Amino acid sequence: MNDIELGHLRRCVELATEALDAGDEPFGSVLAAADGTFLAEDRNRIAGGDNTRHPEFELARWAAQYLTPEERSTATVFTSGEHCAMCSAAHAWVGLGRIVYICSSAQLGDWLAEWGVAPAPVKSLSVNEVAPNIPVEGPVPELVPQVRELHRKLHSQST
Repeated sequence: MNDIELGHLRRCVELATEALDAGDEPFGSVLAAADGTFLAEDRNRIAGGDNTRHPEFELARWAAQYLTPEERSTATVFTSGEHCAMCSAAHAWVGLGRIVYICSSAQLGDWLAEWGVAPAPVKSLSVNEVAPNIPVEGPVPELVPQVRELHRKLHSQST
């Protein structure tokens, strides 16, 4: 992982923090071109009641609208947390390339269980269980503590 990629992941943490500050769950994502150039970003926006407003899903929609199939296939989605099943499917359906995540779905599940948080209504699956041909990298250990702390703050507020 190079400095540009770590910069994109740090931006994901900033976006996740913005999401938490806005009353959303702390997730943030960045879409980059094959050469590492920033293309788009988003954060979680589910507080309004639409639980499909995940940043990874929004970036898949953005990519389908603005990028060619070749550009999509060589792009990378950097994200604070591993894609859920819905976002993994959207990523695969629009033909996006690599995913780099800070914390895995398994890590998040372990944290939530530790804090006594009820499980989500959808089974937690790894990206490759949903989309087996997507190249995936993660977790990124040096940033995991920051993401864990954001989720701890979210769930300490809701108890």
